[in-house]
Amino acid sequence: MKIVLASNNQGKLAELQAMFAPLGCELVRQGDLGVPESPEPFRTFIENALAKARNAAQHTGLPALADDAGLCVDAFGGLPGVDTAYYATQFGYAKGDDNNVTALLEQMKDVTNRRAALVSTLVAVRSVDDPEPLIAVGRVVGQIAPEPVGSNGFGFDPVMWISEFGQTFAQLPVEVKNAHSHRGRAAEAMAALIRSNWLGA
Repeated sequence: MKIVLASNNQGKLAELQAMFAPLGCELVRQGDLGVPESPEPFRTFIENALAKARNAAQHTGLPALADDAGLCVDAFGGLPGVDTAYYATQFGYAKGDDNNVTALLEQMKDVTNRRAALVSTLVAVRSVDDPEPLIAVGRVVGQIAPEPVGSNGFGFDPVMWISEFGQTFAQLPVEVKNAHSHRGRAAEAMAALIRSNWLGA
């Protein structure tokens, strides 16, 4: 089965393709099929991922898979959430991973509750009007470290301290991080949903 991935991120494609290969599913980036980016006007991960999946299915006629992910900080009422990618721009920085980390640490300077979750929501549809989208959520809870540690990973990985490992995500070997990450957990759950709901296996 060919599934269009509603993303043009090569790293995301490789990570998800490896998870879905055992199903006999081939993922194709939407950009390779001429699909334009979808607007993401919603305030929840599920709604944005569903909009992206429907957009990709509409333009290709293929089943589609999309994800929306972000950092949810307890002390900020779950924010930045869907605005995670643009977090730094709220504080006068240019958009980018390093600036996001800098801005977050500045905002949490005097915050004692440092609990946060990285969340990945995957949504898959068989067609643009699929009334039964598959939804899988992966969530990893940790603490925001006082400073970045480690060089693996991207995004908030250097400041996401995971108690079960006693390290930040950026300190873990890539294969360990991917197996336990929010996206890894969501992908594993989605692969199981596709197997049982679409492939009848």
